[in-house]
Order: sequence, then structure tokens, then C-alpha cells
Amino acid sequence: MTKRDGRLNGKSIVIVGGTSGLGLSAARACAAAGARLILVGRNRDSAEAAKSELGDSVDLFVGDACDPVTAKQAIALAESRFGSLDALYHVAGGSGRRFGDGPLDATTDDGIVKTLQLNLQSVIYSNRAAVQAFLASNRTGTVLNMGSVLATSPAPRHFATHIYAAAKAGIEGLTRGCAAYYAVRGIRFNVIAPALAETPMSQRASNDEAIQQYIRTKQPLDGGRIGQPQDLDEAVVYLLSDASKYMTGQVVTIDGGWSVSEGQIANES
Repeated sequence: MTKRDGRLNGKSIVIVGGTSGLGLSAARACAAAGARLILVGRNRDSAEAAKSELGDSVDLFVGDACDPVTAKQAIALAESRFGSLDALYHVAGGSGRRFGDGPLDATTDDGIVKTLQLNLQSVIYSNRAAVQAFLASNRTGTVLNMGSVLATSPAPRHFATHIYAAAKAGIEGLTRGCAAYYAVRGIRFNVIAPALAETPMSQRASNDEAIQQYIRTKQPLDGGRIGQPQDLDEAVVYLLSDASKYMTGQVVTIDGGWSVSEGQIANES
């Protein structure tokens, strides 16, 4: 692990979905910034590997984010081990294609229910548990949620998963509503919204040459590449730290230019 830089020194943070992909990359950055972490994941082997890598400042909670008790129990673990909860970062979610998400006319009932459960309901559970913990201890705190550019910048040709997009738009609404309501208590809510990034969820797109060609002009920054998890890490640390203490209700988009690019015109060099 790299030397700690101190921006999150002493902060107790729960990362829901922190044992792989974007969440694990964020956990590395937060640990390097001095945070004490509870990482929540469904796979025990991945969780144990993360703990082995990150060391004694990290503890694990194996559970399903879709279970309403998971975040509550993980937060209780943070309070027991570290004495308090300072922040929650909810990363867990995923594609609903395997359940039947897709264009609205082709979406199955199962696809609707499970995609919303995975990508919105789980966020509501974790955010509720965090707020309850902050209020019970009469402390300020920070909630950071994982959104997506698909909430506001559709890509109909290659990424027509309409229930997933609805869930991510719901996260923005939840975050802004909570930010407004709890600001007086010093509890902040923000969203980080990436475009296509290299994660286990993105394998379909990563292995499709047509999508790769689309991304070269849809995400034109830095050579037109797929995002990497570490592209988000500095923003995550900032949003969880006291450096952003005057910031709430915001969506920070890190998308390589997705939201301002058509993705249909060939690069000119």
C-alpha cells in the first residue's frame, strides 16, 4: 500500500460494494488517505483478498446489499470497531440484463423488480441506515452514492437498459432530496456518475468491437478509452473528506466526455 496522505485520517467509512471493481479501487485510495474501512461484499473470497491487501485498517462484512439489514449491520460493525461512522459510500449495483432489463417494450417483470432492487432499493436501505446512525449519535456525516451518466445521457444504440437508467436517475433524486432535508443537521449527500469503466460489470461492452469503436468518440478524452476505476478515486476521496464540507446535493460526472459527445463521428487526427 502507498504511504498514507492524511486526507481521511481517523474517518470511519463503510463502502457497500467495496470488495471488487470501482469499490475496491476506492477502498485502496481511502485506505491510503488514512481511513478506517468496513468493506461490504457478497463474495467471501473477494472480501478476504481485499482485507489481506489493505491490512489492519480494514474489516469485512459479507452480505447482500439488497438485504435491508446488511448496511445496518455493517454500520454497527464500524461503530463497534472504530467508535463511530463518518461516511458511507454505496457502490454496489449492476446490470439487470441477465434478469430481463433492456428496452422498455422488451423488459420482463423480473427484470424490472430485480434491477430496481439491485440498483435503487439497496441504495435506499444503505442511505437510511447511515442517516439513522448519524442522527442517533448526533453526529454530522457524509453519504456518497454511485450513479451513472445513463441517468441523464442515454445511449440508445448500445446501452438501452431502461430500468437501470431509471434506477440511477432515482439515486439522483434520492440524493438531492436527502441533501436538502438533512443539510441543517450537517449530513451531506452527493453522487459520483461515471460513464463506461473497466469493471466486472462491463465485460459485455469491453469485448464488443462495435461498442469499443463507439466509446472512442463517445468518451474521447485520453485517447478515447474505457474509464478505469482509479479515474474516480481522487473524486471519491475528496467527496468523503472535509475538503468538500461545503458541498451537498451534487452530481459529479467523470465520464471521459460522454455527456458532451455524440459518439457517432469518427475521430480526426
